[in-house]
Amino acid sequence: DAKKLVRSPSGLRMVPEHRAARSPFGLDEPPWVPDKECPRCMQCDTKFDFITRKHHCRRCGKCFCDKCCSKKVPLPRMCFVDPVRQCAECALVSQKETEFYDKQLKVLMNGATFFVTLGTSDKSELMVCRLSNNQRYLVLDGDSHYEIEIIQISTVQILTEGFTPGGGNTRATGMILQYKAPGSEEVMQMKFTAGEDFSCNKKLSAAWLAAMHKATKLLYESRDQ
Repeated sequence: DAKKLVRSPSGLRMVPEHRAARSPFGLDEPPWVPDKECPRCMQCDTKFDFITRKHHCRRCGKCFCDKCCSKKVPLPRMCFVDPVRQCAECALVSQKETEFYDKQLKVLMNGATFFVTLGTSDKSELMVCRLSNNQRYLVLDGDSHYEIEIIQISTVQILTEGFTPGGGNTRATGMILQYKAPGSEEVMQMKFTAGEDFSCNKKLSAAWLAAMHKATKLLYESRDQ
């Protein structure tokens, strides 16, 4: 998908030429709180003057003094080329998201193998499941081939085992995915189950499911924006 470099008051961004091609995990730039409505820092209440300058957080758009908005942190969800100024609260959120973009996104794109069951069928098919390079489709390959548009996914339920009353660790073993078929309001369902034989790497499948769980949270956040 073609991209273009654009400049906004917040900084340089590398964005898709067409909005329809944007990542389903992306966020729009927030509107900035107008300067005239912000005589004081929205965190510490310091009054702005010629010495104490005001700065806008690139993630939330609120107005802060330099002390409360000094960190420059990567913000890939808004396609910024370089790290941008963010308030302490937003910087913490963006730093946590960095792990998804640096590690878990690659896990999703590399894929993992699952037994996939359609709807209420009692038959399953061994398929390699991966996220497309443009992050917009979940691609399933086996004897059959499916491409599920990420924005059409309505719910994701991660299946686990190993929980004990004493608080023991759980292990992700599969997921139930619900989505709408293209051009239809009908909700479809797929069940993904990690294989128990040696041909299916349990550790890889569990890592893929954990990454999918994080991706789902980001997807929900993008929709709620």
